[in-house]
Amino acid sequence: MARHTFLCIDGHTGGNPVRVVSGAVPTLRGETMSARRQDFIAHHDWIRRALVLEPRGHDLMSGAIIYPAIASDADAAILFIETSGALPMCGHGLIGTVTMGLEHGLIKPRTPGELSLEVPAGRVAVRYERDGDKVTSVCITNVGSYLAHRDVEIDVPGLGTIRLDVAYGGNFYAVIEPQENYLGLEHITPGDILRYSPTVRRLVNEAVTIAHAEDTTVKGCSHVMWTGMPGEGADGRNAVFYGEKAIDRSPCGTGTSARMAQLVARGRLNVGDSFIHESIIGSRFKGGVVKETKVGDLPGIIPSIEGMAYMTGINTIFVDDGEPFPHGFQVI
Repeated sequence: MARHTFLCIDGHTGGNPVRVVSGAVPTLRGETMSARRQDFIAHHDWIRRALVLEPRGHDLMSGAIIYPAIASDADAAILFIETSGALPMCGHGLIGTVTMGLEHGLIKPRTPGELSLEVPAGRVAVRYERDGDKVTSVCITNVGSYLAHRDVEIDVPGLGTIRLDVAYGGNFYAVIEPQENYLGLEHITPGDILRYSPTVRRLVNEAVTIAHAEDTTVKGCSHVMWTGMPGEGADGRNAVFYGEKAIDRSPCGTGTSARMAQLVARGRLNVGDSFIHESIIGSRFKGGVVKETKVGDLPGIIPSIEGMAYMTGINTIFVDDGEPFPHGFQVI
């Protein structure tokens, strides 16, 4: 019998939880964070399950583990853990991880105000601002994002035929805009989102083959984005479904990146434009289209995402191999 101890800092970004893990984490094998993500999934996923699922977590729990940098010119490496798995990238999670990591000395920048971070999806640049000890703003220049599939049609029981796009912003998203059988986010309930989204996700993965243009370990649509009419001062509003029954309370960082890539590909957003993205609870991220790029042979963009996070507590979490649920569970 063994008892494992994890030191965690808990917080939220835009209302969605972030659990930052430090100490007592396994050394991962691989020359890149993408390879190390695969090693974690294959050999250490019990840690993710124990820390984000019940009884120590919940259906919305999202977090990250801070590692030393692999490359000599990087400040740190980050592995993202969530109820849906170990993610290639997580925007709200990185904003929270940078905020709490800096405030507690877990991340030490070589250049004040700037960070270069290795994540499984690639290298991201971060700019941040401080007011004394408090980090007041984190802006991420994200990985290349692009529109992968246009006008995918699926027949959703209870809704009818739905047309959607699949876009990548660090994870793959099924992006659903208002149309005949879906009038917009303001016309459905959170219960509707939880009911329809698993079917949408399954059907879109059956309808098209979804794999990253440069990293085939990143595959399949994991998130579903329902869009709608924004409030005053915002350019878009969304609710993102992930895991088995979670709705992102934040505007979703990789989702905002995917949405901007889709809008640029559709000719509705341009390089240099900003995009204020609103969540289902009204929290906002400031997105931006930094420049055009290529992802493999596909046209894409380099997006930015800016937001703020807050610490809510410090946790010492025990996982005892002798107790009934050491590796967590979900009630679906």
